[in-house]
Amino acid sequence: QVQPVESGGGQVQAGGSLRLSCVASGRTISTYEMAWFRQAPGKEREVVATINWSGSSTAYAGSVKGRFTISRDNAKNTVYLQMNSLKPEDTAVYYCASPPYGSYWGQGTQVTVSS
Repeated sequence: QVQPVESGGGQVQAGGSLRLSCVASGRTISTYEMAWFRQAPGKEREVVATINWSGSSTAYAGSVKGRFTISRDNAKNTVYLQMNSLKPEDTAVYYCASPPYGSYWGQGTQVTVSS
């Protein structure tokens, strides 16, 4: 089972940027699709972005399209989420995961965007 460890969160003002990292342990992620999710207080966890095993195909939630970029470095067993033009509504705990989604969640990393 892939066990992700997320980092890179923090507090930033609206319009700022953060880069999240997810280092996976347990097994190589090079053959897996990976995804970033987020959960805001009082809301359900939602998918933010996905990336296929090679990095050649990505998909984004409508609310982050054009602002967030998911990427991966299979040699480092790491997935990234570059977040630009952050908005207060992006405030959430961010998680990365591999399929089957929901089978394992790491501790996540908190992102707080102030207006």
